Amino acid sequence: MASQSDFQSTMVERRRKLITELQSRGLRFESPANGASSRRGGAGPSDHKAITVMGTTVMVPVHTHTASDSPFSARPVDDTRHARLFDGSDEVGMVTFPPQPKFYALQTEDGIPYWKIAQLHAQDVLATTVLQNCIRYPDAGTRCQFCAIGESLKAGRTIASKSPQQLAEVTEAARRLDGIEHVVMTTGTPPTPDRGAAVLSDCAAAITRRVSIPIQAQCEPPTSFDWFPRLRDSGVTALGMHLEAFDPEVRARIMPSKAELSLDYYMKAYKAAVPVFGRGEVSTYLLAGLGDSKQLLLEGCRKLIDIGVYPFVVPFVPVTGTPLEHHASPDSEFMLSVLEPLGEMLKAAEMTSDRIKAGCGKCGACSPLSTFET
Repeated sequence: MASQSDFQSTMVERRRKLITELQSRGLRFESPANGASSRRGGAGPSDHKAITVMGTTVMVPVHTHTASDSPFSARPVDDTRHARLFDGSDEVGMVTFPPQPKFYALQTEDGIPYWKIAQLHAQDVLATTVLQNCIRYPDAGTRCQFCAIGESLKAGRTIASKSPQQLAEVTEAARRLDGIEHVVMTTGTPPTPDRGAAVLSDCAAAITRRVSIPIQAQCEPPTSFDWFPRLRDSGVTALGMHLEAFDPEVRARIMPSKAELSLDYYMKAYKAAVPVFGRGEVSTYLLAGLGDSKQLLLEGCRKLIDIGVYPFVVPFVPVTGTPLEHHASPDSEFMLSVLEPLGEMLKAAEMTSDRIKAGCGKCGACSPLSTFET
């Protein structure tokens, strides 16, 4: 007779596999209402929808080409918040959808809806792109081919620049009305040596004057690492500087301009930032499926963990409207082969996501990684 621990272990393995497959293959909705509240285009987890499956809230692709051919489908039960999950013709469980955030109903004095300034990601994290433009984006020869930062602006779903005062106002409302626990601020890269650190610092200072809440800022490594203590002193709790890939050839091909900031420069930036923010509070996004091999990903992650950087490995999702919109997502077998050993590395280093104060790694909704850390 199976013991309780055996049953729990089986359920953990089932949850890991199901979430990994959903994030790799996407989800089709058999009712437009169920798929209505989802993100199309722009920065962050675009073309996704937040769902809760087996007690874990994750972002799952729903508007991508891959998702349109997914074997997974959601059939509504009796409202827009619950659905039966099918793998082909087999029912595999139930999923629920988070309710519409209360702060979305509000607007600024000059009539800008709060949801155009910041969005709720997953259940308890508020996210915003402070500058919805990037020096690398206008030119097809320099832009990162996976990036859709200009798409939501073009569609009128956001504004070009969010002021510190606007972000402080929206954060206070989201904290009060929806109980958000932390904030993620990313930005397009401006044509200044700070590479976005200055505007992020101003916004963090405005938010923390109004609300006591952990904040992650995300930008490219600035030319001067003196920005790291300035960011911390402004109220930034955690810092994200995103590599996306390790392989120099992949970086040069997929992000030709950003790749001019070398891997060595990123490593120097990480080594300077970790003493300022602490182990695990500096992180990087790594997009599995762009071309890095399993071996290269794991070797690179080990080096990052040794420095004290949290390597947030997520399955690459091709976003509609980008040059890579037809690029394949990594299959679940590849993701499992990377995430299982990576989860063990993070546990051994005592750098698991539950220890992080703010940011994408703490949220964890864009990757199954956190389920491999338990």
